Amino acid sequence: MTSKRSPTIKLNNGVEMPTLGLGVFQSSAEDTVKAVTTAIADGYRLIDTASAYKNERQVGEGIRNSGIPREQLFVTTKLWLTDYGYDAALRGFDGSLAKLGLDYVDLYLLHWPTKNFDATVQSYKAAEKLLATSRVRAIGVCNHTEQHLDALIASTDVIPAVNQVELHPYFSQKALRNKSTSLGIVTEAWSPIGGVKRYWPGASSTGNGDPLVDSVITGIAKAHGKTPAQIVLRWHLQNQVVAIPKSVSAVRIAENIDIFDFVLNDTQMAKIDALDTGARGGPDPTQIDTDSFSEYS
Repeated sequence: MTSKRSPTIKLNNGVEMPTLGLGVFQSSAEDTVKAVTTAIADGYRLIDTASAYKNERQVGEGIRNSGIPREQLFVTTKLWLTDYGYDAALRGFDGSLAKLGLDYVDLYLLHWPTKNFDATVQSYKAAEKLLATSRVRAIGVCNHTEQHLDALIASTDVIPAVNQVELHPYFSQKALRNKSTSLGIVTEAWSPIGGVKRYWPGASSTGNGDPLVDSVITGIAKAHGKTPAQIVLRWHLQNQVVAIPKSVSAVRIAENIDIFDFVLNDTQMAKIDALDTGARGGPDPTQIDTDSFSEYS
């Protein structure tokens, strides 16, 4: 029987990170506890949350309910914009850790870059302190462009271990992935199966719609006897991209991790690569300020 435990990828500081995890963006408090417990029972070891999701407390409860030793899990959370700045970031982390009910976090990320980039730099320097004091095992960023990464690395001491960005077959960010690889940064995909257009109120109207109904992906799915979501997640895996699909459905949670018993061939990978439109569905990372997204503050 093929294992449904995700393989890992080594971060630039030697920490091993699972390549597939559970995302909990927009999961209700009640649904989050059950989803996390279910996912861990199904073999997930990476759980991704954030201060802005307002369900860190429930993620912690789900982890405790699972019965799996803490050291076998990889927990990610993120600093929100309202806590940017050196001292504020340290307080923001304390709040997240208390809600999670954990002694440490495996990966701590800055949720967005800001137009006032010094706020991003100071927040990242706070994350460097958390790393130095072993309160986190790795640090990184979200939604950073190539230019953001260059600016951050020039102003700080620790190269980010991870850059979590919008990434799916219709927005594959190949140039950014290549840049990150050259810097030793692992790329992680939020909205990995292209669901951003379904849940983001301000999603771009440009580009195509849902990759899961694309004839290329559904055709490959039929050939493998898999679902379109499984094909897309396998595409991420073979591109060395960590994926964190969000679901509160027990059936979908089990389905999403059942991707380790088949391989996409080069032709199939190329066909999916060719679906890229270059059009993002979520916000433009170059236009974010600390007062953006007031609904998440």
